Amino acid sequence: MARISKGILGGFSGKVGTVVGFNWRGIDVMRSVPKKGNRIPTSKQAEVQAQFTLTAHFLNPIKPILSDYFGQPSAEKSRYNLAFAYHNREAIIGTYPDYEIDYPKVIITKGELLGLQQPLVTADAGAVLNFGWNDNSGEGEAKTTDQVLVVVFNPARELFAYSTQVATRVDRTYLYDLPDNWVGDTVHVWISVADAEGKKCASSLYLGAVVLV
Repeated sequence: MARISKGILGGFSGKVGTVVGFNWRGIDVMRSVPKKGNRIPTSKQAEVQAQFTLTAHFLNPIKPILSDYFGQPSAEKSRYNLAFAYHNREAIIGTYPDYEIDYPKVIITKGELLGLQQPLVTADAGAVLNFGWNDNSGEGEAKTTDQVLVVVFNPARELFAYSTQVATRVDRTYLYDLPDNWVGDTVHVWISVADAEGKKCASSLYLGAVVLV
């Protein structure tokens, strides 16, 4: 790395020919453009990269929910970063290169709010999911105004469907219409609840795999 003295050209930023110029702590410097590596990754590096790619592919479509409701962010890590780290570590099964998502280990929302009591889901005709739960408002910090959210993943189509603020704790039921062409597909389903202000949430519950009819 070379330091540039102020002269007729002065400092510069960006790539020029085979060098890159930039300012580092108030000092104009330049360095050569790094050469592209031709090294073949080790087997361990290939495994790590495959897991990373699978995690990113799975989580990116639901990034808005994870960014709002997964744990507590810190200066170093966002909620999405926390969700990514958890799933990359805990929710992948199989051996390289045949990794898969372990759906029961997937957590969509993570928090301290009391979750829904005895939630369940069944399939109604026309690609409709019928959700039900018991009203446990009044227990702990659970309120009648808490908002239910549901997330559905269709692995055959590699598509998510989700909806937030679809019902309240006291409603005790919700019908979710999915695309008609999903009839016959097996989907994986999660449910959770958050307060009306969106500041607190429960940890999501995996309701299992359901065949749409």
